[in-house]
Amino acid sequence: MAYLKKKLINNNLQVGKILLIVTIFIFLAVLEYSTPNDYVFGYLYSGAILLVNSWFGGIATTSATFVAVFLTILNAWIPGGEVIRASTVASRIIAAIALIVTGFLSQRLRKSQKAIALTQTQLESQAQLVRLREDFASTLTHDLKTPLLGAIETIKAFQQEKFGVVLPSQQKVLATMARSHETSLDLLETLLDVYRNDTEGLKLDLAPIDLSILAEMAAGTLIELAANRRIHLSLNYGDSDWKRSLWVHGDALQLQRVFSNLLINAINHSRRGDHVEIVLEPQTSYQVVKILDTGAGIQAEQFPHLFERFYQGNSDSGGLSQRQAKGSGLGLYLSRQIIEAHQGIIWAENRVPNGAIFAFKLPVLPFKS
Repeated sequence: MAYLKKKLINNNLQVGKILLIVTIFIFLAVLEYSTPNDYVFGYLYSGAILLVNSWFGGIATTSATFVAVFLTILNAWIPGGEVIRASTVASRIIAAIALIVTGFLSQRLRKSQKAIALTQTQLESQAQLVRLREDFASTLTHDLKTPLLGAIETIKAFQQEKFGVVLPSQQKVLATMARSHETSLDLLETLLDVYRNDTEGLKLDLAPIDLSILAEMAAGTLIELAANRRIHLSLNYGDSDWKRSLWVHGDALQLQRVFSNLLINAINHSRRGDHVEIVLEPQTSYQVVKILDTGAGIQAEQFPHLFERFYQGNSDSGGLSQRQAKGSGLGLYLSRQIIEAHQGIIWAENRVPNGAIFAFKLPVLPFKS
């Protein structure tokens, strides 16, 4: 019943529009044919043509344009009894051309508006799909944390022999399981942070921070990982052997993650016996941190994508000049988010003769006297 009522209303509206267009044409035709043929009212048909195009579309617009042109030209000879001058015919031909151009351009405009509306709809659909995908990934990541935390706590309970005596060989297995679960938890935390930062922006807890202290903490945390892989990890202060302070205005927790991500990236791309070095270089306007490794370099086509989300590079291990894909491809992307949120710059370059440099710089903290 509601559908029929709505259809009846639409039909009445269409009839009303048709009657309005017909009334306009009749009114203008009366003006045309009741005045001397020197007076050209044909230009006024352009308003009716625009209405027809807006309400009824292309075929109706073409028909209305043809009728308007026909009535405008015909009035040069009808009703008759007047001398037909060349200027009169020329004026009506110009008016007819103007009507044709109006009809043509109005149809082009209608098509353009349809194309714009279609494109806007597609963009909105794509944006909605992206939001749904981001929400799904964020929710899934958040929900996966609970069973992982439960599994880690259970393994710790076994390690602490709360369920009975655990043999040394079993302790090794439990330690491996714990590390695996903690790695998975770190990945989930990173993924969740990436999605949150993309949608809500990165919220920083800013305070005066000494980057040299963060570098020492990151190196101390990862010294065991480097040692297990027979990689030498060191920290120096550029041209000086003395410890320096590199003060910035930053979020200690987030910048600690950058140090960890870049160091883990360097360790993962290093071979046994390689050397990973943290170089701290205080400058006038920026504090510069560089992570140097002696592993495989970076291929030229990889540079534009290194800090993109989920980018892992080329996993082909056919040669030493190729950095192999390891990890989730999120660490460098998250590091870029954090550094850019601090108004800093992060980049990568190759070393000579071999190896890579991942570096960032942050504005120096101005001290008030």
